[in-house]
Amino acid sequence: MRVDQKLRYRLIEIIALWEGRLTTNHLCQAFDIGRQQASKDINTYIREFSGATLVYDRQLKGYTPGDGFVPQFCQGHAHEYLQLLDKHDELGGMLSLTHIQSGGTHVMDAPSRYIEPQIIRTLIKAARNRLTLEGHYDSLAHPSPADDPGRLFAPHTLVFNGFRWHVRAWCEKNQEFRDFVISRFRGQLSIEDKPAARQKEQDEEWNTKQAVTLMPNPRLSHRQRVIIGRDYGMDMDSLSLTHHVSRALLPYYLRRWAVSEPYNDALPAEYQHVVVAKQQQLP
Repeated sequence: MRVDQKLRYRLIEIIALWEGRLTTNHLCQAFDIGRQQASKDINTYIREFSGATLVYDRQLKGYTPGDGFVPQFCQGHAHEYLQLLDKHDELGGMLSLTHIQSGGTHVMDAPSRYIEPQIIRTLIKAARNRLTLEGHYDSLAHPSPADDPGRLFAPHTLVFNGFRWHVRAWCEKNQEFRDFVISRFRGQLSIEDKPAARQKEQDEEWNTKQAVTLMPNPRLSHRQRVIIGRDYGMDMDSLSLTHHVSRALLPYYLRRWAVSEPYNDALPAEYQHVVVAKQQQLP
């Protein structure tokens, strides 16, 4: 089987599994193919691999997976779909699944967390339509199920912070925007018949940007600082690098850079290659 055919079958499975509705338009946009070819690919996939577990729903005008649907061209992990969304946004909506032949490389993924497909589908639907959800959430601060009889929240963005996926959402219980680890939702989420009480535009922490300037640890030698500066593509005159970061994502940003904030004097400089030089809130 050709590589491009396998990639199209893989997309069929990922979209069907995690969105719950597949259309020919998904394949047309992703692979720049015509509707006739996309329809042929879907029908061939159904005939040869899925049988009656992927069926056309006339009401939804798309193909939906049944209870016995088992993917064969993807692993069925949530991160496959979420990474697809991330790349789609990164490329400005122009998703390209062109295969690049490569050898001698290996990428270590973040540990995969178990997430129910229905959870992702419901979160995506609520975020797209700005609706409120009701569900149960396992909190490390309050781990007993009795502590959470259920809560209302309104999601607006799914975020991969480099370690795990979470959803940024308005929490009715705490009356503030919070981050919810997606793998910790328990049971089914139900969409309430009411719009979100607070929406993305009202999330001040999310919409406020910080200019964060990083530099090599000054406790390193000059030669060591130059090496670190080159490692991270810093300006070699100032040996610094500035990023604009959402204030809501700042803790995750610093964690990805292995930056202790405030600076930890007890750790050797060799364990803290990069430190924060300054932070400034942007208008």
